[in-house]
Amino acid sequence: MTSIEAVTLDVADSTAARHFYATAFGLDTQVRLRASQAPSTGFRGFTMALTVSQPADVNGLVDAALEAGATSLKPATKSIWGYGGVVQAPDGTIWKVATSAKKDTGPATRKIDEIVLLLGVADVIASKRYYVGQGLAVGKSFGRVYVEFGAGSGPVKLALYRRRALAKDVGVSPDGTGSHRLVIGGDAGAFTDPDGFAWEAASPAPTP
Repeated sequence: MTSIEAVTLDVADSTAARHFYATAFGLDTQVRLRASQAPSTGFRGFTMALTVSQPADVNGLVDAALEAGATSLKPATKSIWGYGGVVQAPDGTIWKVATSAKKDTGPATRKIDEIVLLLGVADVIASKRYYVGQGLAVGKSFGRVYVEFGAGSGPVKLALYRRRALAKDVGVSPDGTGSHRLVIGGDAGAFTDPDGFAWEAASPAPTP
């Protein structure tokens, strides 16, 4: 089964971005950085999501991100789905931190249970079919609204959402032009999907 080994973000300042992700979320090998000045305006068509175990963990990671220089797009709050908040990193990438739990069960930790890359696509059904053809296995599917693929052996899970719905979920306008500022690294080789998201061949990160 096809897996995502890493997500590469194109950033203006890779040193500053590396410091932010290590400080805010404790991410290293899962998110790779590449210096780029590719023009990009507005919504880039994707978001990154961190799933954690309890609201205290959400608050801790959101607060750490804000202290490291992120901007709040949606303050952490309860919803019918659980508890979560949305921030935008200094490099422009949008991050959602959420949990399905509504109450804390212990002290806050910085443990991340899942990293999910959500792509905003024009046609969920067509993109689902395309990615199945690339070797990804469907984990959850809700018609034309949302599809989640199994992570396989990789550290990042892929999900598809309608572009306008994804933008609304994180509190931004769906309008945007230019580069996605994103390259997905996996074991399926190099290709570009129907919505212009680029993949490249990537091997698993070495074990520390």
